[in-house]
Amino acid sequence: MITYLYWAAVIALVVLCLFAGSRLGSLGKGAIVGAIIFLAGWLAYYFHFEQVFVKRFGGVMRISVPDGQRHLGSTWKDDNLWVENYDPESNECIFSEYSKGNLLEGRVIIRNCNPLMERTGSATPPGR
Repeated sequence: MITYLYWAAVIALVVLCLFAGSRLGSLGKGAIVGAIIFLAGWLAYYFHFEQVFVKRFGGVMRISVPDGQRHLGSTWKDDNLWVENYDPESNECIFSEYSKGNLLEGRVIIRNCNPLMERTGSATPPGR
């Protein structure tokens, strides 16, 4: 719902620019300002507001697991989504901060992780 309100506000600003440009006798300048506002609104949504809206107000966001990896879990840290995947080929757990466009994306790699297989060895039960 909040996403619809956001886009309604962005489109209303674009229409207002077009209307003001036509009333002032320069529809071309109004169209340029409207295009700049629309582009700024789209970039702000794509790179920042999508995660904020999903986390704080509910919504839908789709990401995909890279080929050859298995998804283990995900969590929010502030407004950033962290995703944990396991790569069985290299035996690494990979924590990736999800960010559109891969800008300022953090990554933590744990080697010899192997979370999907039981550990072998003789562990003595407590009390023996």
